Amino acid sequence: MAGGVGSRFWPKSRNHFPKQFIDILGTGQSLLQLTYERFLKICPKENIYILSNQQYLGLIQDQLAGISADNILLEPSRNNTAPCIAYASYKILNANPDANIVVAPSDHLILKESEFLDRISQALDYTAENDALLTLGISPTRPDTGYGYINFQKEGVGGVHKVERFMEKPVLEKAVEYVANGDYLWNAGIFIWRAESIQNAFREHAPEIHQLFEQGNTLYNTDAEALFIAEYYPQSPNISIDYAILEKAANVYTIPADIGWSDLGTWASLHEVAEKDGFNNSVSVSDKYLSNTQNCLIQVPKGKGVVIDGLENYIIVDDANVLLIYPKEKEQEIKEVSMQMVAAFGEDYL
Repeated sequence: MAGGVGSRFWPKSRNHFPKQFIDILGTGQSLLQLTYERFLKICPKENIYILSNQQYLGLIQDQLAGISADNILLEPSRNNTAPCIAYASYKILNANPDANIVVAPSDHLILKESEFLDRISQALDYTAENDALLTLGISPTRPDTGYGYINFQKEGVGGVHKVERFMEKPVLEKAVEYVANGDYLWNAGIFIWRAESIQNAFREHAPEIHQLFEQGNTLYNTDAEALFIAEYYPQSPNISIDYAILEKAANVYTIPADIGWSDLGTWASLHEVAEKDGFNNSVSVSDKYLSNTQNCLIQVPKGKGVVIDGLENYIIVDDANVLLIYPKEKEQEIKEVSMQMVAAFGEDYL
């Protein structure tokens, strides 16, 4: 899935060039490129589909050299994760009734790649033999209010555990309770299931979505597919896969996974995994003079020097036509601040 805007990473992530296409880690590769290469280790490139918005076709083709146009699925509208997963799953099911699918965000960080690939292989083996909707769950390291949580049964079979329920992003008091309890995992948004299993789940729990995308059964993987999607996809409800399916289905399971995961959803989450100096500052350039400054994330263009005195716990981002200087503890406000800038001063700031 590569269609998001990454608005909490504003102003670096913009509508025309969102987070998944940015070399946010300074590795020379975008998050999309890193994710694509990770999955090449478990399946051939002809089995990897990139689902994104129509406006990002050129960016995908530029960053994933040699990818077939047939493997880029383009949404004509942003309707959240349930419709995009349904589209891809029904198309794949049409091509291969026995297909076993991994659904993954394109803009997450996986530090322990070998462990990740092992857990994905374990999950695929399980779903190949069972009618199960399976997700990787991350053991929480702190009471984070920015993630959904998975309440799971401690007793499992072969490392696979039954999910009791999915929990929405909690208030801090609830997050503290979840972490202390030990029966909760972070929801990483990485799902594994057979195409047939997820179609059955849509049929039972989201019939409106099922009926819409089932109409394309004779059109998927033909020249008529694009016209069908252009007309019908915008009619799908705007709803997440969690709300549409996972909070309702009885056959949901999880594999707890220690994979060095971060959704890189906010500047503070990037600061947590980035290389830092002795004062816990992460600075994107080498020409810097910092005095009485600690626990800051500083991102400026290459070639620009940085001089800062007396800052603590701040996010400083200089990108294109925006300079952001914002307290880290208020980072959840950045998305709303970006919308206020657009409303006040125009879409140049989107």
